[in-house]
Amino acid sequence: MKKRYKFLIGVLVFFGIGFLIPERVRIPVSGATENDWNHKSFWFHPWGISGVHKGIDIFGKIGTDIVSTTDGFVLYTGQLKKGGNVIVVLGPRWHLHYFAHLNSINVSSYSLVTAGSKIGTLGDSGNAKGKPPHLHYAIVRIFPAFWAIDKSAQGYKKAFFIDPTSFLAGRA
Repeated sequence: MKKRYKFLIGVLVFFGIGFLIPERVRIPVSGATENDWNHKSFWFHPWGISGVHKGIDIFGKIGTDIVSTTDGFVLYTGQLKKGGNVIVVLGPRWHLHYFAHLNSINVSSYSLVTAGSKIGTLGDSGNAKGKPPHLHYAIVRIFPAFWAIDKSAQGYKKAFFIDPTSFLAGRA
């Protein structure tokens, strides 16, 4: 398919996802419960070279299935220095769902996923190498929510980052 058509399909999916698909969020690590992450780790400061922890780490065994937390469109699969093997899914309300430190990736960019479908496996890639295997999961707004800004470290970035715990609580 030509790049132009892929782009057009992407734009249509982007607007369709933002307006039409309901947000059905689920825990991304198969078999995980709320006990598998620290509910106070979102926006924890200090957090290494990042300064602030902008997501949550859900711990488990290496190779455990990672499932999409929501219905959406896979915008990116690949490797990043800190995140290792990562996947970015555009979900309802134009939220970006970021999955990092994966052992393997089982979806490709520009594909559609549904909540609960396998997208990868839990690992320790990127800057998680040598640490207990976990999934770093973050939710990022495309459009800022200025009311979320606070006086904490890097608090202006809270206009974009959402605490995943608020979405995942009670979903086990």
